[in-house]
Amino acid sequence: MRRPALTPVLIAACVAVAPPRGATAQETVSFPTVDGGLIHADVYGEGDRVVLLAHGGRFDRTSWAEQAPVLAAAGFRVLAIDFRGRGESVGGHEWDGSDEGYVLDVRAALDWLRETGATSISVVGASFGGWAAARAATEAEPGEIAALVLLAHSPIERPEALTGRKLFIAARDDPYADGSPRLVDFRDQYERAPEPKELVILDGDAHAQHIFDTPQGERLLAEILRFLDGSP
Repeated sequence: MRRPALTPVLIAACVAVAPPRGATAQETVSFPTVDGGLIHADVYGEGDRVVLLAHGGRFDRTSWAEQAPVLAAAGFRVLAIDFRGRGESVGGHEWDGSDEGYVLDVRAALDWLRETGATSISVVGASFGGWAAARAATEAEPGEIAALVLLAHSPIERPEALTGRKLFIAARDDPYADGSPRLVDFRDQYERAPEPKELVILDGDAHAQHIFDTPQGERLLAEILRFLDGSP
């Protein structure tokens, strides 16, 4: 049975009752990748509608400790992973450090979620984690990923191959290391992606998960909740 949709008032309430900084997960799990790696992840909440959280390159799974409980309070089971080489996760013995290994990590998480009862999986990927999530989504079966949130993700080669509902969200003045605007590439990714899709541009210059620590943080989480609640 589909749970009742979140109203704007309930979304605001979920954001307002966010747990204190450092809130812990209900359970820590691990599962293998096809190349022999081992991914560690934190689980929050329960149910068959799941949100997979893929952190940015400077973070690990604990970086979602404030947002994950809010998503769980909204009725989702949440899985926050460590990518290989970050936190506790490791790649296979043959992994050469290439980015393709991170796609295998997302793939392993999707497989584990289905094996543990997920009937609808949404993915939120930030920056480098958004790249890995988007790449995995281009290779997924139709319907395997119900919704995809790309939070200032690093560009992928074939955004045209993305399927399902997509939310592209980033800060307007977020710069690359050389000072050039990320928004140019980000808009290009959005334009090339097929419908259904949404584009939300927030004020400020914070990058990806760093937005949560700015005055735009509550709006960012509310936009993600609103979008995810529309998935099957």
